[in-house]
Amino acid sequence: MLALIFASTYLHNMKARRDVYQAIADPTRRAIISMIANQPHNVNSIAEHFDMTRQAVSLHVKILTDCGLVTIKQHGRDRFCEAQLDRLSEVSAFVDQYRQHWESKLDALETYLEKLKKERYGKQK
Repeated sequence: MLALIFASTYLHNMKARRDVYQAIADPTRRAIISMIANQPHNVNSIAEHFDMTRQAVSLHVKILTDCGLVTIKQHGRDRFCEAQLDRLSEVSAFVDQYRQHWESKLDALETYLEKLKKERYGKQK
């Protein structure tokens, strides 16, 4: 009984911790997002593109759904996965702050190199 309580608590905590970063950390999930970004696919058609079981693909889709990057729409007997790319804006904002950091570093390097160039070639004349 104690093991059951622990397992259910652990699984609940893992689900609660899922976020967009966890979703894109796996290359299979990134490939799934790319695949459904332009057009919804059902789980079977997604699974055909991977060398893994349909159940493994379903688990990846579940994680993407838990993170809010995929919604499932039922059409008859099929379940279609649709990308919710607006959630990736969180990742974009995170990356942008570091892009700005490195761009400013590269700008400073460029300025320094221009200064060295002027000093070196300015003295030769």
